[in-house]
Amino acid sequence: MTAELVQLPPAPDLVDRVYRALLDAISDGSLAPGARLGQEDIAARLAVSRQPVLQALRLLKKDGLALDAPGRGLLVAPLDPSRIAQVYEVRAALDALAARLAADRRARLDPRLVADGRRAAAGDDIQAMVEADMAFHNAVYAASGNPLIAASAHLHWVHLRRVMGAVLQHARQREAIWDEHEAIAEAIADGDAERATRLIEDHGRQASENLLARLPDVLTPALKGQP
Repeated sequence: MTAELVQLPPAPDLVDRVYRALLDAISDGSLAPGARLGQEDIAARLAVSRQPVLQALRLLKKDGLALDAPGRGLLVAPLDPSRIAQVYEVRAALDALAARLAADRRARLDPRLVADGRRAAAGDDIQAMVEADMAFHNAVYAASGNPLIAASAHLHWVHLRRVMGAVLQHARQREAIWDEHEAIAEAIADGDAERATRLIEDHGRQASENLLARLPDVLTPALKGQP
């Protein structure tokens, strides 16, 4: 299931809602790498004025999801494997810190996170798979007791969410992903900081290797579709 650009009713948080609609479309491939981001077209499709679209596009550019197009306007930024690898390096450090701090507190993550994740992984809704994964890691960040971890990780998850969505359109999630999440949650609840850190580091490394290995299969057709 892909996110579509549909009309949005007026609201005070309209810029944020336009941004999220565009982010969803970029993440699930509805707006492919290299696609033009025309203000008038987006405004018409979302049934909003150009002003919130302009502000949302500026946020996308700030986040590195949009680039200046030749001539004028913006386009969806390409998926850069080297940039994705760097993002995973930063995520690995933040995840390890969060897991260690959460284990020190013997935090107990909601078991529904894993149950919901297994259910999403068994289905065909890519967005649900990505959101379930994000929800689990956000719960670890929150369990750490340090709000700066979540704030820092959010800067990078927009890119992780995008590459995950792109790859999942061509291949299913690794079967072991939610077994790994469950083991991490158990180590945290047991207060075993060393095990929790090692498990989440292994989990992140395997996720990075898996996605980066499959990314060329995603990039080739995307590049062929560019003008």
